Amino acid sequence: MNQPAPLIPPSTPMPLEKTHLRLGFVSLADAAPLVAAKLLEFGHAHGLTLELSRQPSWAALRDKLLAGELDAAHALYGLPYGVQLGLGGPQTDMAVLMVLNRNGQAITLSNRLADALTEHQTLPRALATLGRKPVFAQTFPTGTHAMWLYYWLASQGVHPLRDIESVVIPPPHMVAALAEDRLDGLCVGEPWNAAAQARGIGRTIAYSSEIWPDHPEKVLACRRDFVNQHPHTAQALVQTMLEACRWLDGEGHRNEIARWLVRPEFIGIDEALIARRLTRDSTSLAPNRLPVRFFEEGTVNYPRPDDGVWFLTQYERWGMIEHRNDYREIAAAINQTGLYRDAASHIGIAIPAETVSQVLIDGRVWDGSDPDGYAAGFQIRA
Repeated sequence: MNQPAPLIPPSTPMPLEKTHLRLGFVSLADAAPLVAAKLLEFGHAHGLTLELSRQPSWAALRDKLLAGELDAAHALYGLPYGVQLGLGGPQTDMAVLMVLNRNGQAITLSNRLADALTEHQTLPRALATLGRKPVFAQTFPTGTHAMWLYYWLASQGVHPLRDIESVVIPPPHMVAALAEDRLDGLCVGEPWNAAAQARGIGRTIAYSSEIWPDHPEKVLACRRDFVNQHPHTAQALVQTMLEACRWLDGEGHRNEIARWLVRPEFIGIDEALIARRLTRDSTSLAPNRLPVRFFEEGTVNYPRPDDGVWFLTQYERWGMIEHRNDYREIAAAINQTGLYRDAASHIGIAIPAETVSQVLIDGRVWDGSDPDGYAAGFQIRA
């Protein structure tokens, strides 16, 4: 593997406060930017040496971040937000340095429930055929998968806090739990939905891009004191990851990264299952199912505070927090937009629009303009 040239060679290297960084990840296909950054050593051009550390669950990754055993990590968007609010662990000031990808998650139902949905056409009627409260799995209480699952269920007329039992299972254990009939459905990242379908134990029913087109998914997260104490290192890390995300957009590179992700230290699952929903031609599944995006000329990666505010509206919706008037302030403090702008401009990457409007699966529009009205406007809520 030859190391690609950086976008723009740094003219005057910044004095880095730390040059060896330990980065955490969970076994998912959207850890691809970290794997590419390490195997192609993108960090060397920016003065960094990276060490990757696979974690068995998001809770373990959170704990290692908070203990200082990891400098930064591939993390669910909602993980640092939950920690910031004291919901997903001890309250700690957190930072989102950049978005690593958009889209790429899915909801899979057991064969029995998928068949019932086909027969009865509506999810409430299908769930009623089970004769008991259905069990759905997600990966972290404040994470993206919980939010996609709850939003999708509510859009189908199912109350996620009353009509189902929600359990937390680490992504690599999801398929086994479904195979053992411990679950009726799950929401997780790839390649685990593809693996369940390939084993014939479940069917993918909804893709996360159908819930929120081009939604933010994994982020590069760290404690805020890391940014304060290592500002030049944090900027160099963002530049390194932007290089990796850009590389993933190159011709044939999605298939190449799938071959690397097969390694047991990363995912350790069949290459075809990883590639099936990682490559750009995954859009052939359906026109409204968007592929996982890593760069797209930098439009993917800007840590737009409005994205974070959306998660706060959902925490309010589901009773995780009381209504607050400072959602914008919370998001502005977590999302390191100034650092990102400096890093991106240094290597010639444009900053996308600050505001983006999207129509979600229930027909509601999110553009960040009225978080109070948005949060208050849901019929199904805690």
